[in-house]
Amino acid sequence: MKALTWQGKRSVEVVDVPDPRIQEPTDAVVKVTTTGICGSDLHLYEVMAPFLDPGDILGHEAMGVVEEVGSEVTNLKPGDRVVVPFQIACGSCFMCTQDLQTQCETTQVREQGMGAALFGYTKLYGQVPGGQAEHLRVPQAQYGPIKVPDGPPDDRFVYLSDVLPTAWQAVEYAAIPDGGTVLVLGLGPIGDMCCRIAMHRGHRVIGVDLVPERLKRAELHGVEVLEYSDDVADEIKDRTEGRGPDSVIDAVGMEAHGSPVAKVSQQLAGYLPDALQRKVMQTLGVDRLAALYLAVDAVRRGGTVSLIGVYGGMADPLPMLTIFDKQLQFRMGQANVHRWSDRILKLLGDEDPLNVDGFATHHLPLSEGPAAYEMFQQKRDGAVKVLLTP
Repeated sequence: MKALTWQGKRSVEVVDVPDPRIQEPTDAVVKVTTTGICGSDLHLYEVMAPFLDPGDILGHEAMGVVEEVGSEVTNLKPGDRVVVPFQIACGSCFMCTQDLQTQCETTQVREQGMGAALFGYTKLYGQVPGGQAEHLRVPQAQYGPIKVPDGPPDDRFVYLSDVLPTAWQAVEYAAIPDGGTVLVLGLGPIGDMCCRIAMHRGHRVIGVDLVPERLKRAELHGVEVLEYSDDVADEIKDRTEGRGPDSVIDAVGMEAHGSPVAKVSQQLAGYLPDALQRKVMQTLGVDRLAALYLAVDAVRRGGTVSLIGVYGGMADPLPMLTIFDKQLQFRMGQANVHRWSDRILKLLGDEDPLNVDGFATHHLPLSEGPAAYEMFQQKRDGAVKVLLTP
């Protein structure tokens, strides 16, 4: 089959790889019909090279049709249309029963000290072949795949794999009070969807980004938008009676602009041997914290910061004095897809209040995946969400 594979820093290629097969009785094989490129895929494209090997199959946002199931998969049958959550979870361990599927004790990558295995996402999360391919082997299929109706186009449901539950959890964790204001930092796919969900719930939403097309796109959906600048925190406070928003969602993470020292450190680490790069990145960090600092500065005293942008380092300094003095609450973590999926599915009917049908900016064949990664990474042509068709 054809699959989009990592070959090196800023280098991905579509190559022929062996077809996946049933390996465990809890496996399924899915014929992929649509797969997305995620903002966190750009971390692999750019800064996480030491945690990948050439030939790794990328992608963790996939949906398709079941072709084959293992003997212990009784909830699915060939022909079922399914969305595949980005994390691999069993549904029955202690963590899964707590609705913390990203901490699944069955698939935890213990040798790396990490949580549940993820599709297409580095040695840190199990190095499981991903969904930017013609077919996908799905472990723990007795629980993971979410069945969806036949009929509506894939655009209606594919975001259940990651974008929708990730944004939904970000808004939940933000704890926005009734009639309150939330600031969303970063208007890429997750930040954009956070805005839509928060507005659907009746909140006032202010969005910040650097890219004019993303600001315009959010503004068309009713978001108050601000272009990022050194004094944007002052403008935010001016718009919120001088005290700041009740909640801030950081949908940027480690790729934040405005952190030149961290950027240079990432670039210098790229010249080290892989083993040393891994050590440097795990202990010294790969993060650019401009967005997190802005969140702490902008949020009102007693407010909540919800971190949904991915951070990867351990030794970056946090403004703990300010966090303590302002009595802030922080919530963060990978989205627990099944925890939110039933509530989200109710919004994916004909009325489409979140406008998921029009969410993608680009639909491309899998064969154009390398060009799509480059376009998305460089934020060209208004790219916010790219869907690939194998």
